[in-house]
Amino acid sequence: MTYEEVLQQIHALHRFKKVPGLAHLRTLLHTLGDPQDYLRFVHVAGTNGKGSTSTMIAAMLQHSGFRTGLFTSPFVVDFRERFQLNGRMIPRKELVRTAQAVLPPLMEMEHRGEDLSEFEAVTALGLYWFAQKKCDVVVLEVGLGGRLDATNVIAAPLCAVITHISYDHTEILGSTLTEIAGEKCGILKEGCDVVCAPGQDPEALAVIRRTAKERHCRLTEADASLLHVTAETLSGTAMQYRGQPLQMRLLGDYQVVNASSALACMEVLHQYHGFSGISAKGCADGLAAVRMPARFEIFSGSPLTVVDGAHNPDGAQALAACLRRYLPNRRLVALSGMCADKDTAQFVRTLAPLFFGAVTVPLQNPRGMRPRELASLWQRERVLTQMASSPCTGLELARQLAGPDGAVIMCGSLYLAGEVRPLLTGPLL
Repeated sequence: MTYEEVLQQIHALHRFKKVPGLAHLRTLLHTLGDPQDYLRFVHVAGTNGKGSTSTMIAAMLQHSGFRTGLFTSPFVVDFRERFQLNGRMIPRKELVRTAQAVLPPLMEMEHRGEDLSEFEAVTALGLYWFAQKKCDVVVLEVGLGGRLDATNVIAAPLCAVITHISYDHTEILGSTLTEIAGEKCGILKEGCDVVCAPGQDPEALAVIRRTAKERHCRLTEADASLLHVTAETLSGTAMQYRGQPLQMRLLGDYQVVNASSALACMEVLHQYHGFSGISAKGCADGLAAVRMPARFEIFSGSPLTVVDGAHNPDGAQALAACLRRYLPNRRLVALSGMCADKDTAQFVRTLAPLFFGAVTVPLQNPRGMRPRELASLWQRERVLTQMASSPCTGLELARQLAGPDGAVIMCGSLYLAGEVRPLLTGPLL
């Protein structure tokens, strides 16, 4: 089996199963020797920020001397981004070897009518590989929701982290914050520690507090006031946490909130779970080492290009705040492609007042919105709009519209980010 054949076999699986639930994944993992039972976890759920928060936690653990696995989704450029050990992606040969152990029993189950989703297969691959590599701890990012997410097949984590909760995937998770938060809180297991991001909506926070109490979980509500920003430039953010100077290359208030959550998790692991090797230096070095593709990622050139994976109204608000702060008085042009199952109208309404123009492009994804339909939303907000047949031609159009002193803002989908990043000259940071 080649690497390409592995990807083809995984991508051939359905995105969603006919019958929701974790029973089939548990059966597969039991066949593989229940690798998840040999690992310790930090489990991270939320609407926005869970990828950045997971990466920060993993980097700080790694730089404190722990053999750390990181499981994230979706990937931006390379499928192997999903599985990392000490900051490095799984080698292709190791992914093939792992697949040769995991995929045959999975396909046998498929033939028996026990269907598994693509994400369940990816989760099984990750858990098996992390166990083989004997990780000290694995930071596990939820894919969607929490209660029925494939990652929730694990037993109680050392710590469950709930990042900011807002509206997304409402057709699956519910139409109210109470319902959505209830699904996210499905990762809270009896007696585990819980860290909650600061600034939660009161409706969501009430659910987190109630669930933690019902399941006898010690709840730590991260305190954003402990993390003070001392300087900001396009090169990054300087901060102080409990008097300790910190630097990170990430930008935006939301990344400061994510860092608050990650630092609170580190304190919980140190204080309650025997991670005595966690140090101020390890946390500082880890945070400084974090690189996040498509999170207000600035690329050099004339004009500047920003690649941001914001794809829902909450993400649009965070992106808008960054644009006002870091790129004021510039002619901004959006390079935009979105999935049709998102709240595209609200996304565009939030960003439109900041933009001179927009270029809409198709996504290489079956859920992609047609460029003409997306263009109509930008036009409705009185933004000069053009359509392009591909991200490559769209990028050139957007650059022409922005002019040398403007900026092109790629936004709307991580799928689009993965297509655009290889076209750019190199990160500014």
